[in-house]
Amino acid sequence: METSTLLILALLVALVVAYRIYKPSPFSNIPGPEPTSFMLGNLREILQQPAGLAEFEWQRKYGDVVRFRASFGTDQLMVADPKALQHVLQSSGYKWRKSPVRREIARLTSGKGLAWADGDVHTRQRKVMLPGFRAPETKYFVPFFISCAEAMCSGWKGTISRTGGQSHVFNFPEYVSRATLDAIGQAAFDYDFGSTNNHENELANLYESLTANAFSAPPDIAVLMLDLFRHVPPAVMEFINDHNPKLKVLHRVAGVANEVASGLIAQKTEDIKGGNPNKDIMTFLVQSNLSENPKSRLTEEELLAQMRTLIFGGHETITKIARNPQLQARLRAEIRATEEKIADRGEEEFTMQDFEEMPVLNAMSKETLRYHPVAIHLYRTAYEDDVLPLLKPIVGKSGEIISEIHIPKGTQVIGSASAYNRSVNFMSIRILSDLDMFYRQGTRMYLAKADSFEFNIDRWLEGRVKAEVSLGVYANLATFASGIRSCIAWRFAVTELQAFIVVLLRNFELETTPKLAKIRRESALAMVPTIEGELDKGSQLPLKVSIISKTEV
Repeated sequence: METSTLLILALLVALVVAYRIYKPSPFSNIPGPEPTSFMLGNLREILQQPAGLAEFEWQRKYGDVVRFRASFGTDQLMVADPKALQHVLQSSGYKWRKSPVRREIARLTSGKGLAWADGDVHTRQRKVMLPGFRAPETKYFVPFFISCAEAMCSGWKGTISRTGGQSHVFNFPEYVSRATLDAIGQAAFDYDFGSTNNHENELANLYESLTANAFSAPPDIAVLMLDLFRHVPPAVMEFINDHNPKLKVLHRVAGVANEVASGLIAQKTEDIKGGNPNKDIMTFLVQSNLSENPKSRLTEEELLAQMRTLIFGGHETITKIARNPQLQARLRAEIRATEEKIADRGEEEFTMQDFEEMPVLNAMSKETLRYHPVAIHLYRTAYEDDVLPLLKPIVGKSGEIISEIHIPKGTQVIGSASAYNRSVNFMSIRILSDLDMFYRQGTRMYLAKADSFEFNIDRWLEGRVKAEVSLGVYANLATFASGIRSCIAWRFAVTELQAFIVVLLRNFELETTPKLAKIRRESALAMVPTIEGELDKGSQLPLKVSIISKTEV
């Protein structure tokens, strides 16, 4: 199989090089970095450097639309311009589609579910699934999020107690990913993975740090294959990957997840026919599948894939907790005040409405998801000729002012959620009006840019967020994409994040550890935290956790 793969790659190389030599680039006037190699162009910077680093540097030098080189001199665009992203993600429907290689990665990680689907199939799957993720349904899941977070905290307290101290260092991704996997199991499937307390759970072990282990720091040959596979028919790509022994971990995940999903679907079907359905998302999907309307149904393969999509997309969401003691104190004060309101109304636990009425918590959630977008790259391919509008014109290499870019069919662009979320067009600091006369426009732009690279929740509390173009489903961020391919589970993810923050901070004080000086934002499909030089250990975010008493909250 490896020999045949190399032969296919060799043929593709020859075709791509020939195509590149005889066809001039339509983007030659758009500024961008020089390629670091002919074979890989600038792909090393995007896929092997820490997440967002290349895009931040390019954005600083060239603006919000940048031409960069892929393999063998072919041109692609990095896009962070708000109006251009709105056009690609939100306004153009299926004229711009998820790039074929990214669809194949979605198939390998999640099956032929919503993350993989395209066109009419995507429309049908999304229509079937969307009602399960509305606000009323999300409210029902809050107790599951809280109970799973409390189970994790209880385990930590037990560990701290056994060591005879008041604190202990825990690797957050290891524990939080297990707790969030349990929360997804209970809320989405009415299924207890038991991964928080049972470290022998095979599915939990397989998913733990899956993205970091399978996709981070790809070698040069993998980077090359990822790019060249754009030119391979999907059926051929699937055959090669299904028989590639280097992907055995992904194959095993698929087998175990499908086995669990099949059992769940059978149980849900029996419960529904017996008149005793539950309220979880999987039950809703199985109920839809019993409909006689084919447009309201999923195939068995699609139904199995939706479970894998939910698990893969959700269980690594919660890994970013503030390291600022003052910020933690502000959050605890708000948590305590809300607990008093809850007690006054005769209840004991938080609801989704309580979360919505906590301004510091909401600002924390927005700033976390702005500063650390989990999905860092949004790969899209133009399926017809198009014109890309720009909010802020760029200066071409010829000196020409460019306010729109003509896009030939087949062009691939990378929407950078990281760069957009820190763009000066999106974030700006407030400058006092009586001092405005002392600042030139360039200085204001510099200050705004510097501010957008700081983690500061007060930008949301003080109304300092500036967005000239509407984009996305949450806080005008690109974190959950936008339009027809926006994340349907964004409320689920935000509410889960908020529940875990509340439970963690009402139980513990969080402090940094020396290892955090070597923290690295790893680009591994999603952005995951790792320690420099310890990539083989997967996701790492070691924090010192100290028990606090109720009186300290």
